[in-house]
Amino acid sequence: MSRTSFEQLLEAGVHFGHLKRKWNPAMKPYIFMEKNGIHIIDLHKTVAKIDEAAEALKQIAKSGKKVLFVATKKQAREIIAEKVGGVGMPYVVERWPGGMLTNFPTIRKAIKKMGSIDKLMNDPVYMSLSKRERLQLTRQREKLNKTLGSIQDLTRLPAAMFVFDVTKEHIAVKEANRLSIPVFGVVDTNSNPADVDYVIPANDDALKSIELITEIMTSAIREGLEERKAEKLDEQEAKENKDAKDSKKSNGSRKRAARKNAESNEAEAQNEEPAAEA
Repeated sequence: MSRTSFEQLLEAGVHFGHLKRKWNPAMKPYIFMEKNGIHIIDLHKTVAKIDEAAEALKQIAKSGKKVLFVATKKQAREIIAEKVGGVGMPYVVERWPGGMLTNFPTIRKAIKKMGSIDKLMNDPVYMSLSKRERLQLTRQREKLNKTLGSIQDLTRLPAAMFVFDVTKEHIAVKEANRLSIPVFGVVDTNSNPADVDYVIPANDDALKSIELITEIMTSAIREGLEERKAEKLDEQEAKENKDAKDSKKSNGSRKRAARKNAESNEAEAQNEEPAAEA
């Protein structure tokens, strides 16, 4: 069953592309028609591509890996922070820090620096610092948190990247391509889908379009996480049952051995009695 419908996408304005004069010819397979100088996206293809991308994200989440969402557009920031943060995935909604993927160890050092500042701020020593030093630390913490706070739990490179507006986020896409990280992208008619592994042809500007697609993708991720949790519980239960069975089997073996030993001792005692009488 499809995760969305033609009618839902139509209502959210997902079908509206850019002006014809701004189009990228590489998007021709996903364009249905032109109306009043604006390209209209083929929503039947969008439905299929959304299902394909959602299933792939679900499997990534189920495997316990992370998906990094990138959307620095103003209208997308709040939606991404709320919905993506709600499923525990990392995201970037401020300026993309150049080299975030290709120079990941340096980014991790900056995140650790933020952690060390937090530790210091909770230490009694912090209050013994001068007012100026405390202010400097607070400002440094705020600056780091603004750009890196949402990826604080990203301890290794993500398994995939999901991008809204691949033209605006071209640096992030290039870094992911360079490291062979699969790219999921909402691609409008003015963008080039060549560098995107999972293309979702859709309006990447409209608030409703961004919200609908984000909701579908995060729901798929949530399903994957829940299935992973259920599988772990099943494995744990199976292990406990096996341990209980092994323990029962072991106890049975010990009882049989004890019974056999008692019978053997009794037989020896009976043999010894006639010998003593003789």
